[in-house]
Amino acid sequence: MNKTIFVLNGPNLNLLGQREPAIYGTTTLADIKEKCLAKAKGLGFDIDFRQTNFEGELVESVHQARSHACGIIINPAGYTFTSIALLDALKTFDPPKIELHISNVHARESIYHNSLISRVATAIMIGFGAPGYELAIEAMADMVGPS
Repeated sequence: MNKTIFVLNGPNLNLLGQREPAIYGTTTLADIKEKCLAKAKGLGFDIDFRQTNFEGELVESVHQARSHACGIIINPAGYTFTSIALLDALKTFDPPKIELHISNVHARESIYHNSLISRVATAIMIGFGAPGYELAIEAMADMVGPS
């Protein structure tokens, strides 16, 4: 069994730690990546950790995951609410998919309440802050099981 989990991050997440720290905290994406790699290693999994500000690149990452990943954890950021292309790409990926958001999107403005991605997600991790990534890796490891 493939033991690689793709962790995909959408637009503006490269600015974590600087952008709206009252909402997203002060942890950087580099810090999150480091913790994800350590958590996955401890569970016997590899991580392919990516961030892009471009919708097409995120779609391409999902396409690549089809032959290289046992699961996807995705924080689609702004594309959560707008990207039919990302939704359609995720429909082509059969293994588990976890949608992740650092903040509690349902406690924010109504524009953040209608996720297109939730329609195809196996599970959703919302509002746990940066530690939500590690929790999502644990959940994914449970979903895909041991090799």
